[in-house]
Amino acid sequence: MPIIAPSLLASNFLRLEDECKMLNESDADWFHLDVMDGRFVPNISFGLPVIEQIRKTTKKFCDVHLMIEEPERYAEAFKKAGADQLTVHIEACRHLHRNVHQIKSLGMKAGVALNPHTPVEFLSDTLQDIDTVLIMSVDPGFGGQEFIPHTTQKIRNLRRMIHDRGLDVLIEVDGGVTEENATAIIHSGADVLVAGSFIFHSKDPKATISKLKNLD
Repeated sequence: MPIIAPSLLASNFLRLEDECKMLNESDADWFHLDVMDGRFVPNISFGLPVIEQIRKTTKKFCDVHLMIEEPERYAEAFKKAGADQLTVHIEACRHLHRNVHQIKSLGMKAGVALNPHTPVEFLSDTLQDIDTVLIMSVDPGFGGQEFIPHTTQKIRNLRRMIHDRGLDVLIEVDGGVTEENATAIIHSGADVLVAGSFIFHSKDPKATISKLKNLD
């Protein structure tokens, strides 16, 4: 079964406590929290104060995805806010090895995200230090985009790299995930499915989460 990580970026922020309660009662495994700074991506989302409040509502794994420049400046603050995993973008890190080890030294899982144009081979020298690789299947910054078909080949390439080295690294996929393409994504080698609009804009979000969770 895949790990399901609903993205709260697509939730109703006027009803955020209710949305968190719904996720707690659902088959969701993780809370996926997207942080955008308006510099690395052309959008601004939420930050530390909101994550602190979300953390109070749940015991589930909080997966914080930093779409920001200079993520090393804020790693300790996000740990204090309640992040269980902190994911940084390879494109935003001038010293990725240092960034990854900073995150792990703070007691969090370390994730590295790749934009659609970035080959998985760029992780060749750091893959053994990473807990989760987040493959972006849309251009980061906005929800509701369509899945980029070539992503499934990237997933297969990364799965082969992980297998050949005997590593224990999760593959997370974020962007345009729906019930129609989720099975192909899983079969390509993904472990974690991030979905935002598809879940929160559905008529019955809990049922939608269950459908994704029970795909094989």
